[in-house]
Amino acid sequence: MRVLYFDCFSGISGDMALGALLDLGVDKDYLLDQLRMLGLEHEYEVNISKAQRKGITGTRFEVKLLNREATGGAGHHGRTLKDIRNLLEQSGLAGGVTSRSLKIFQKLAEAEAKIHGTSVEKIHFHEVGAVDSLLDIVGVAICLEFLQVDRILASRVELGSGFVSCEHGILPVPAPAVTEILRGVPVKTGRVEFETTTPTGAAILATNVDEYTDQLHFRLQKVGYGVGQRDLEIPNLLRVYLAEVDNVSIDATLRDEASSLRRETQWMVETNIDDMNPEFFPYVEEKLQAAGALDVFKTPIIMKNGRSATKLSVLATQYLLADIKQIIFRETTAIGLRCYQVEKSALERKVEIIETKYGSVPVKFSYWQGELLKYKPEYRDCQRIAEQLGIPLREIYKEIELSVAKK
Repeated sequence: MRVLYFDCFSGISGDMALGALLDLGVDKDYLLDQLRMLGLEHEYEVNISKAQRKGITGTRFEVKLLNREATGGAGHHGRTLKDIRNLLEQSGLAGGVTSRSLKIFQKLAEAEAKIHGTSVEKIHFHEVGAVDSLLDIVGVAICLEFLQVDRILASRVELGSGFVSCEHGILPVPAPAVTEILRGVPVKTGRVEFETTTPTGAAILATNVDEYTDQLHFRLQKVGYGVGQRDLEIPNLLRVYLAEVDNVSIDATLRDEASSLRRETQWMVETNIDDMNPEFFPYVEEKLQAAGALDVFKTPIIMKNGRSATKLSVLATQYLLADIKQIIFRETTAIGLRCYQVEKSALERKVEIIETKYGSVPVKFSYWQGELLKYKPEYRDCQRIAEQLGIPLREIYKEIELSVAKK
C-alpha cells in the first residue's frame, strides 16, 4: 500500500506543504498549468526554487502578488466560501481537486465562524482568501490527486509558541483557528517562539489525514522537504515521505499478494428517501463530495405499499463518517441511516502526464501484477482542451490513445 506521511516536526503551512510535495516529485509544469485554470494568473507570479534550512536542502514555493487587492489587505474584504466555490467550480479543474480544495476551505470557514460567533456563509476570508493562500490550498489538492496514494498519515504536529500578528490583531500561538481546526489531533507546543503551524496548514491536515502516528514501519521510496519562510532555531522544514506499508495500525488496508490487488476497508452509508423534492439531490451530492465522500450514487427502489423511493448511497472512510452523517441528516428528509463496512479491491495504479499535440493530459494507468490492463484520461482536462481548441472531445481521446501506444 502506498502512503504519504507528513512529518510535522516543525509544523506545517500551505507553502511548506506545496514545496514538500513538489520536492517529492510532483511535476512542476503540470502544477503550474493546473493553477492557471483558476484564471488568476494576472494577479501573481510564482517562484519555485531550492533553499536550505540548517544545511538541509528542500523546495521553496513563493508567490509574488502583482496588486494590493490580491493580498487581502486594506480595502479588500476577502472572498466568501461561496465566492471560492464558484471560482473552483467554474475553473474546469478535476472533480477530485475541487472536492479536496473545498473541504479545506470549508474547515477553515467553520473554525472562523465558531471563533467569531457567526455563520459559515457570513465569513469573509482574508489571509486565506488572498491569492497566495488560494494557490497554496488548490496547489496541495492538485498534488495529492496527482500522487494517488492509498492513505495519508501524519506525525504529531508542532504548533510553536509566542504571539502572531494577523487580521484581528496580535494573538497567542497557536492561533484560535489552529486549535479549533486541530481538535482531536495529537499536537505539541513550545519548541520555538514562532507560529510553526498556520490555519491553512492545519486545515490541510485535518481534511486529508487518515491517521496520526509516530510509530510507523514502512519502506521509504522518496523524501521531500518543503522550506518555510523564516530561519528558526530548528530546521524550518516540512518533511514528506512517499512509502510502501505492509501493515498500518488502523488495520484498514491489506494487500492481496497473489493477485496484486489493493484491498481496503471502507464504509457504506445508506438511506431510503421517498418524501423529498428530487431537485435537492444534486445539491446534497455536491455537499457530500466536498466533504470527502469517495463515491455518491442513487438507486431507484420500490418500498412497501408500492411507494417509489430513492436509495442514497455514500462510500466513505471511517474518518469521515461523522461528517457524512451530519450532512445527510441536515440536508435531506432522512431520519435514519444504515452503516456497514465494505471491502474494496482495486488494481495498482499510477498517474502519468501524457504529451499530445493538443497539450498535456494526466492519465491514470491500472496494472495487474505489473501488466498494464487499462488506462483512463482525466476527463476534465480533455474537456477543457476540447473547449479551448474547438475540437470534438473524441479527437482528444484518439490522440491520447496514439500517444500511449508510442510509449
